[in-house]
Amino acid sequence: MRVLVIGSGAREHALLLALGRDPQVDALAVAPGNAGTAALAEQYDVDITSGGEVVGLARRFGADLVVIGPEVPLVLGVADALRAAGIACFGPSKDASRIEGSKAFAKDVMSAAGVRTARSEIVDNPAHLDAALDRFGPPAGQQAWVVKDDGLAAGKGVVVTSDREVARSHAASLLDGGHPVLLESFLDGPEVSLFCVVDGETVVPLLPAQDFKRVGDGDSGPNTGGMGAYVPLPWLPADVTRQIVTEIVEPVAAELVRRGSTFSGLLYAGLAISSDGPAVVEFNCRFGDPETQAVLPLLESPLGQLLFAAATGTLAEFEELRWSDDYAVAVVIAAENYPGRPRTGDVITGAEAPGVLHAGTARREDGAVVSAGGRVLSVVGTGPDLTAARSAAYAIADSIRLPGSHFRTDIGLAAAEGRITL
Repeated sequence: MRVLVIGSGAREHALLLALGRDPQVDALAVAPGNAGTAALAEQYDVDITSGGEVVGLARRFGADLVVIGPEVPLVLGVADALRAAGIACFGPSKDASRIEGSKAFAKDVMSAAGVRTARSEIVDNPAHLDAALDRFGPPAGQQAWVVKDDGLAAGKGVVVTSDREVARSHAASLLDGGHPVLLESFLDGPEVSLFCVVDGETVVPLLPAQDFKRVGDGDSGPNTGGMGAYVPLPWLPADVTRQIVTEIVEPVAAELVRRGSTFSGLLYAGLAISSDGPAVVEFNCRFGDPETQAVLPLLESPLGQLLFAAATGTLAEFEELRWSDDYAVAVVIAAENYPGRPRTGDVITGAEAPGVLHAGTARREDGAVVSAGGRVLSVVGTGPDLTAARSAAYAIADSIRLPGSHFRTDIGLAAAEGRITL
């Protein structure tokens, strides 16, 4: 099987590594890739938001399967172009990708499916903002205003704050930029990310993960695209995962089928395990980053065959997934000033070590690997327990040199110390 992966981040690096372990995958390509993925796959530079360019590349490469990593090509309909050309694609249609591309659409689907989620309201007129903020002010027992960009924001369009002026300023800046604002009630409880491979109404869950959005230790500082994740979750009972699948993911998948927006690809449920049970924070239409970097190293089933089954309508026939008994921890190494405008162009040493996944990197003509983005690398450690996996990950992180870089030191710490309870 010849597989083309679309994207350039650590998620795509992790996908290529996992696909390379599948005995039926005999050739890999990536577009556009980065300094790390070049060692694993043929690398091509095309406009990944153009259906025509991606179809052309898939034909030149002779791809049996195209796996689309980022959300933007999906929301723009690149998967539709591939399917129209008769090329198997793992990734939802433009219509189904609205589950991530429009929070208002996602809320409507959840309402119709009877799925628990935060109370919400769309604000598209600045004149209505103050009254809406008053309706969503933190009452007794509620910790914060939750203000989101209604569209795609790469994880950084969300502000959760107990300061009304901070909430108002963020909402006003979004509205001034022509972006509708979603206000939500705050959901209490620890967060969980559950990836599910979906083919119509068939849902196959992967291992639940927990990621860390804030830039600093102790969940301090602004939101980012994600600073780390760990798998599995020792505090999450298996019956809660089953409940998420049966009460949330399966009803949403069925509702999308009912609407004629059938989902085929990776449906990512971001959840809060609140005092009233699991509730949806958001849905994404693709593998999440950094959770993918922690989840895929533990998958023992053949990933290429799994994704091909979903892309060709045979997921219901796929064998039960097999998993390692290990734990995995992914830690993101970010450039100076991230999540603001990152410093780039600095030489990285230690980036070729095992367990290092590249994201914002490039290779200079002299062969040096340099920083080329905000989230530069993910390092992944595994071990028989969470403490051992953390130690392995941080040993790798400490060995990498990148001027001005930073990473969180508490990924998975609360769970390793038994401080997360339901």
